[in-house]
This record gives sequence, structure tokens and C-alpha cells, in this order.
Amino acid sequence: MLNVDLSYAFKTRDEKKEQALFDAIKKAHHTIERGDGAGSDFLGWLDLPNQMLSDVNRINDVAKRLSEKHDVLLVIGIGGSYLGSKAVIESLKPYFSTDQDIEIIFVGHHISSDYMSDLKAYLKEKSFAINVISKSGTTTEPAIAFRTFKALLEEKVGPQEAKNRIVATTDQSKGALKTLADEKGYETFVIPDDVGGRYSVLTAVGLLPVAAAGIDIEALLTGAQKAKEALNEKSPKNQAYQYVMARHYLYQHEKMIEMLIYYEPKLKFVAEWWKQLFGESEGKENKGLFNASAGFTTDLHSLGQYIQEGHRHLFETIINIKQPNQDFNIEPTKEDLDGLNYLSDMTVDTINKKAMQGTLLAHMDGDAPSIVIDVERLDAEHIGYLLYFFEFSCALSGYVLGINPFDQPGVEAYKKNMFALLKKPGFENETKAILNRIKKTRE
Repeated sequence: MLNVDLSYAFKTRDEKKEQALFDAIKKAHHTIERGDGAGSDFLGWLDLPNQMLSDVNRINDVAKRLSEKHDVLLVIGIGGSYLGSKAVIESLKPYFSTDQDIEIIFVGHHISSDYMSDLKAYLKEKSFAINVISKSGTTTEPAIAFRTFKALLEEKVGPQEAKNRIVATTDQSKGALKTLADEKGYETFVIPDDVGGRYSVLTAVGLLPVAAAGIDIEALLTGAQKAKEALNEKSPKNQAYQYVMARHYLYQHEKMIEMLIYYEPKLKFVAEWWKQLFGESEGKENKGLFNASAGFTTDLHSLGQYIQEGHRHLFETIINIKQPNQDFNIEPTKEDLDGLNYLSDMTVDTINKKAMQGTLLAHMDGDAPSIVIDVERLDAEHIGYLLYFFEFSCALSGYVLGINPFDQPGVEAYKKNMFALLKKPGFENETKAILNRIKKTRE
């Protein structure tokens, strides 16, 4: 279902270095299996493909109730609480929908007054439901959104009906959102204690919005289960081993930036999800690759110049969808004013693939190497496989790097400053200190 092609990754290869990396990856694999590495209390994602199958019916039932009765499902969450489901939905739904499927709108993943205001005005004429996703219920961005749109919903339909339209995905036993859900009688789904946000796409966090969008979540889990089984092999034939080896090999050779490239625009939010997964997992202790993404061929007309001839500190990982779900030919014209009749016996996907091949060769010549991940087609099972592949690769890679791939201590730094500047109760000393610091920088 997935193959890692390293044909464009190296001009020369050092077999001793590769073997040393494979040995380190195998050791990391054993660490994951034993569950004795840093952050091992967050390894619950490993068994989700099988465990979540027992919840499929309930998730589908709730999703059907929401989608049949309402125009919009408002999904409130940030980071892993929205990126996974949005990645799956965007990659599998048609570009332009004319049917009556429920509209999935995400909010709470930024702090934009324009977005909030426009969305509030939009929803006034819509029948909508809410899926609020937060372990604590106090994370600033989603908490602001939930307070706002819960109030709007209660204003529109009354508190009694509103509770029937709100589903909370939260901690099993504690936290502000769990307390409120119990008090109000909201339908709830659990975020497992041993699954971190960026690994939560295969829990109800991701599965409920995906099911509401009409996507087959059982197929998604089946694909992930196939990946779990395939990636259990402890040898260089393991495709995760190949990917992790290549990115660490390039990292050791001064390639500091990994760009995830997609030639199918539907994969844009898979790339956004991937950036959080690897960036938040590996960027610690002054280590790790910087993760970026681009959509080709579009971005070849902007970033292409830099990638070809700029500073030689990056490599690309290409997601190549081998078979399009649908394709069409370029039609010839009598005049041929645009000079495209020479393409008239080709499909659009063929042209796209030739653009990819030409770019791979050009970038390799320009010392911007590429790892190619071939995926047979774009459907729920293959996306499930791809997501699990990246999760497993990320865990392996983090342990090879010598860091805890499941925490995010650096994220707290900006929050402390923000709370101090907002004069949050309990931050009085921090507020005084940061205001003095700002004053001194302006003197």
C-alpha cells in the first residue's frame, strides 16, 4: 500500500553510515515495543487501529444523527484536536460538493476576531451542532470559541435543545470540559490518557468529524491496522526504517529542513498535520529538522527558484499518489494557438507525473534530494495507512534523535508570556516582570 523510493535521495551512499542508522532504528523499535523509553506513557496510539473498531458503530450513529439533522457541524479544537480530521476530510471529499452533506467548519485553532465574527454571522441562519474537543477544556483558543458558539447555540434553540446538539470529546474523568459535559448532559467521547493530541487522529477526536463528513472510518482504521502489521518487521525492508534512515542520513549531511511536497492539492492538510506531528515531536534540545511543506506544481512558480538554487540546507519528501481517482484527457483544437495539441493524447495525471519526474531530476542535480513515498491511491484505507506510517516513523525518529517524541515542553514558553500579558489571575509576578522587561527594551 505504500513504498519508500530513495532513488532521488542520495548522489553517493555510505553503507557503514546507513547500517549504523538501521541499527539505531532497530534499537528504537525495541524501545517502543518494550515501552520503556522517554514518554512511554503516551504509546496508546500504537493499538488504536484495532481498539477503535469497537467504537465504530457508536461514532457512526452519533455522526449520522448530527449530519442528518443539521446544516453545519462546528468542530472546536486546536493542534491535533483538529488537524487530523481536517487532513482526512480534505483529502477524501470531492473538491466541489453539490449534495446535501453536512458542512464541517473548524474553529478554535487560532485567535482571529474577523474569523469569529464572520462565522457567528454565518451561523445565525444555519442549523448547527458542536463537537468540542479538549482534554482540559481550558486551552485558550478552543475555550474562547466554545464559550462564544455555545452561547449562540443556546440563544438560537434554548439550553435544553442545545445540549442535544453538543458533543464533547474530552478526558474520561477530569477537567473543566468533562465537568461541564456531566453537568449539562452532553454526549461524550473519551480522549485516552495515553494518547497525545498529535497522535489522536484515530481516536474519536478525529473519527467523529470524519464520520460526520460521510467518510468510511472503518476503512480508515483497516488501513492503519495494515500499516501496524507491515511496520512490525525489524529489518531494512521495513518502509518506516527506510524513511527514518534517509531523513537522518540527510540530517547528518547538513540538510536541516524537510519539505513535505504533494502534487495532489487534496493533501494540503495532510502536510499541515505532518508538520505538527514531526515539528512538535522532534524539535527539542536544539535538535531536529525544521518541517515545511509546499504544493507542486503551484509552488514551483514561487519557491521553486529557492529550492533549486538557494542555500543547500533542505531536502524534500514527496507524497506520490500513483493512481488518480478520476482523470481526463487534454482535448485537441484546430487552431492550437496555445501550442498544447502535442499533449492531446495524454491524461492530466500523466502530465502531472512528468512534471514530478522532471522536478525530481532537477532538484537532485541542484543538491536538493528527495525521498518519494508512493501511495497507490487516495481513499480511506490508504490514508489510514499513510497516517499510521508517519506516526510510527516519527516515534522511531525521535528515539534515534535521542529525545522524547511525545512531549512538547517548549510550547509552554509563549503561553506563560501571553498569560502574563493578559494579567491572568495567578500570574501577577510574571505580569510585573514582563511589563518591566518590555519597558526596558523600549528605553
